[in-house]
Amino acid sequence: MIRRHATPLFVSLLALACGSALAQKYPITPQQRATAQQVAQAGVPLEDLAPNAPDTYTVKRGDTLWDISKVFLKSPWRWPQLWGMNMEQIRNPHLIYPGQLLVLDKSGGRARLMVGQTGPDGTVKLSPRIRAEGAGDSAIPSIPLNLIAPFLNEAVVFNANDLERAPRVVAAPESRVMMGRGDRAYVRGELGGLTDWRVFRQATPLRDPATQEVLGYEARFVGTATYVREAGTAPSADGKGTVAVPATFEIGSVKEEVGIGDRLAAVPPRDFASFSPRPPAKPMSGQVVQVYGDGLNAGQNQVVSINRGAADGVERGYVFAVLRDGERTVDSTNAKPEDIKLPDERHGLMFVFRVFDRVSYALVLQVQHPVKAGDHFAQP
Repeated sequence: MIRRHATPLFVSLLALACGSALAQKYPITPQQRATAQQVAQAGVPLEDLAPNAPDTYTVKRGDTLWDISKVFLKSPWRWPQLWGMNMEQIRNPHLIYPGQLLVLDKSGGRARLMVGQTGPDGTVKLSPRIRAEGAGDSAIPSIPLNLIAPFLNEAVVFNANDLERAPRVVAAPESRVMMGRGDRAYVRGELGGLTDWRVFRQATPLRDPATQEVLGYEARFVGTATYVREAGTAPSADGKGTVAVPATFEIGSVKEEVGIGDRLAAVPPRDFASFSPRPPAKPMSGQVVQVYGDGLNAGQNQVVSINRGAADGVERGYVFAVLRDGERTVDSTNAKPEDIKLPDERHGLMFVFRVFDRVSYALVLQVQHPVKAGDHFAQP
């Protein structure tokens, strides 16, 4: 038996990826509040529920919103539509924590999720609001953040001349040409007083699969470096002038050894914005530019670049369907055989987590066939 004492709750599209204390500092934007009001009234049609959607579900450690959405919905990216919001009681974003009981409300021909608790008599009582902080528990993220965390600093698209103008490694102690973790590196260029830097190599063009236009330049991530000592000048060997003294850096983490000529880019401020999966706000399609790294094909939990970015309206969190190109074959049923192309078929989903001007990076969430450069994507 379920006792209904509360309106549904809205899981904010804000920083579910960060800790609860940080998340509460973010206000709800007018757009998010308007979405919440609409969601609170709508819910989802019962036919959109997964065939075996349970009446209740207890959140476990290691869960994500994506995982929970797959339990309840045929289309996990529609999870915000399951949630409503008590506009009078909830003023700030609220989070879901391990141990909380989620209750599926199917009243009025629509489905919504609410938070409840089991009473001593076994009945489920709906809570008027979820707690603002977990008692020692971390709020669950929207998607598995460990899958994209390594790429937040590594997967970077530069404009044409950005790295050409960037500070560069010019030397190392004892005339070494390669440097590892803990080694010193000497750098020339404009540092702007910043301390933490990333090291890149070999910027290569990302070309649109359809037009071959250069969309940006992807640089190979080498490692990190920390500023130690400022640059200066010293007397020249003949004593008649001065020579440059490069700045000193210490090499931090490395994916491969740092070399002479590698370029530095500042570490961006940590971004606590949400990674909330959702469909694009308007119809959108495009192609995969390439698989990140050295692979030719991408499987589940691998990263690809796509030929749409902020200039095209792409936002972080968008979910796209991956399409398998239809085969070209021959219609032999006519008197005269005719070349035809079969329709493209959807075979997976990918999630956009980094957006640049004309290129974005997406994590392959699920896929039936390997994803490769040139594959198409569209609305989920």
